[in-house]
Order: sequence, then C-alpha cells, then structure tokens
Amino acid sequence: MKIAIVTGGASGIGRAIATSLVARGDTVVVADINEPGAKHVADKLNTLGRGRAIAAALDVTDAEAVETLYKDVHAEHGRLDLVFNNAGIAIGGLAEELTLDHWNRAIDINLKGVVHGVQAAYPLMLRQRSGHIVNTASLAGLLPMPMGIPYTATKHAVVGLSLALRAEAAGVGVKVSVVCPGFVDTPLLANINPGLPETPMSGDGRTQIKKQAGGFYTPERLARDIMRGVARNQALIVAPASGRAIWRGMRLSPRTVLRVAQFAAARYRREHHGR
Repeated sequence: MKIAIVTGGASGIGRAIATSLVARGDTVVVADINEPGAKHVADKLNTLGRGRAIAAALDVTDAEAVETLYKDVHAEHGRLDLVFNNAGIAIGGLAEELTLDHWNRAIDINLKGVVHGVQAAYPLMLRQRSGHIVNTASLAGLLPMPMGIPYTATKHAVVGLSLALRAEAAGVGVKVSVVCPGFVDTPLLANINPGLPETPMSGDGRTQIKKQAGGFYTPERLARDIMRGVARNQALIVAPASGRAIWRGMRLSPRTVLRVAQFAAARYRREHHGR
C-alpha cells in the first residue's frame, strides 16, 4: 500500500488517477479547490472496498496551504510515496485576444501550482530517500500549440522543471516523471478561460478543439498509461499513441509540425476575425 496525494482530484485526469490508486489498495488524498467535488469522489472511492480515499480542500496557488497538506499527510502516515501535481486550467485564444490576466492565471495554477507541490514534496522525499513526484504537463509542453500560448508556455516549463529535477533526484532515491497527454475529454475543456475575459474559445471548447485536433482520449485510459509509466519510472509519459507519433514528428521534422500549427492558427483567425 502506498500513500499518495493527487491535486485536481475532483474531476478529469485527477479523479481517474485517484480511482486507479484506490482500486489497487493505496491510500489517496483527493485534493481540489472544489471541496464538495473532492468529498464526492472520495466517498465514491471508499465504496470500492480496497484502498482508502480522503478529501482535502486545496488551492494550489497557496504555497503555504500546499506545504501544510503535504507535511500533514507525511506526519500522519510516516511517509509520502506518490505525489501527482495535476491541477490545471485551460487558456484559449490568440495572443492578441489574451490579457495579462490570462497569463497570470495560467502561470499561477499550471506552473506555480506544480512548483508549490514540488517544493512541498521533494524535501520530505529527500529525507526518506524514496518517493515519486509525477507532474502533469501536456503534449503542448512538447509541441508548439497556438491559440493558447500561456497554456503552452506553462506546460513547456513543467516539462523542463520535471526533467531537470529528475536528473538531480536520481542519485538520492527520488523519482520524477512528467505526463504529457494529448487532448483528454475532461471538464477542463468545458471551462476554457474560467473567470477571465472572454475570447472566441471561452466556455466549452470541445467543438472548436475537436475541429482543430480530432478526437479525445478518455481520462480512464490515460490513468492506465500513467500508472504503467510510473511503474516503469518513465521520465516522459506521452499518450495516446497518436500523441507519441506527433511528438516523434516534432523531433524528426520541427518545420513540418510548425507548419501544421501555423495552418491551424490561420484557420482560427479566418473563422473568428475574417482575416
């Protein structure tokens, strides 16, 4: 049995990860800014009769709150085996449609939320000389994704942070992985630019994203990929297979992938701005 924390655990990828962990017998703290949602997920997982789920209210932009939760979990159980820094939001729109508010919210949640999780978990794992930190980035952290540059920038940063930390942590018993999924059918896509100035992509972006990128992967299938990648201690967990193909294409021919991105941006601009 392992002791795990999953941020953004009330829905989507986080909920699927928490479900996989509890189903195999682990004790999981389901942490989310949506406390009722986290409690609903934990209550449901506790009916599985296997592991245990505990709900916790957590705003990942609050570094002190993150540190307190991680330390409390460690103190209660004597160790902290797995941390999934997964909470995030979607930002969509062309650069000229976005404001500094969009940038700041993306940085605060998608990047600093991960930084806060790492800063809280890593010292604990260093002392116990064990543990695995798993940060959720995106395929947008490996590719140029237009119509969402703040999102893309923060996810690239999470990839870089994770791989560099992995190099540092390798000799001290701590493992680090970063998850880079393609488009996954989660509530994140149904709430683009939450509480922020609107762009043509605000609100439910499923239709527009599907037009640009094709189909979606399910959180449950991604969670299986993540569990397999964690078990194998993969540095980069890229899924689905179509995402891995695009990533390989980027490495082999960056110019081709950039041209595809340019085409997508041009089509979006024509459709929404007539130019």
